[in-house]
Amino acid sequence: MKLPLRPLSPLSPFILSALLLSAAAAWAAIPPPAPRVLLYGEQHDQPDQQRQVAQAVRELAARQRLAAVVLEMAERGGSTAQLPAMADEGQVKEALRWSAAAWPWDTYKEVVMAAVRAEVPVLGGNLPRSKMRAAMEDAALEGLVPPAVNDELKTAIREGHCGLLPREHEGGMLRIQLARDESMAHTVAQAAQSAAPGRQVLLLSGAQHAARDRGVPLHLQRLGFKPEDLYVTMFGEAPTDTTLPADRTLPAAFAQGPDPCEQLRNRK
Repeated sequence: MKLPLRPLSPLSPFILSALLLSAAAAWAAIPPPAPRVLLYGEQHDQPDQQRQVAQAVRELAARQRLAAVVLEMAERGGSTAQLPAMADEGQVKEALRWSAAAWPWDTYKEVVMAAVRAEVPVLGGNLPRSKMRAAMEDAALEGLVPPAVNDELKTAIREGHCGLLPREHEGGMLRIQLARDESMAHTVAQAAQSAAPGRQVLLLSGAQHAARDRGVPLHLQRLGFKPEDLYVTMFGEAPTDTTLPADRTLPAAFAQGPDPCEQLRNRK
């Protein structure tokens, strides 16, 4: 006997709202397809920001749009390109020469492993520690960007060190910042130049490194990229929370942690 068809029960307003919000959040993490480079500027102690970047990696990879993921958190030269998709975390950390003392693995493993599982290479982009002393002494680095940008970076360095950094150390810290940006820019540029048509390179770095007016975007433009080739995403509790220039700011849950300035003061 053929049973009569029963009408589907309508979704409750709560369930429908939750589904719509979930879908909107997933789409919000995905930038437009035109730019060649997608820069995500994050705050290292905010888990929701890393979670959103991991989601973006998964979504972009599923859409066959992702050529590579470049990380500030690993030194230039590290790469997972030769690893299989099912490589374990130990193999991945070894391939990236991951420094747990500098970057807690648990904070970034979701981003990294999402790319590895999707067979998207993860590349270290940061300046190797072995080159930092030379960078600190290389005054030519200050000529890579306009003087006003150097002034902005020095202000950010002072604020980032809670006003506790001796003035005579500012020049060295500025040069390291510039050298790191240049290193990440070269890594991104090489990945973008070897990418298949329509594929994008994603860079995950601290917000200062990703900012359009002072970070990696300036160095990429020196390497021949156009402003429209780049798309910068920042995070905040609301879209207006950040003062760093970006193409968009995604809302992100704020996790209250220890006062970093108090921690620095206690070390003195």
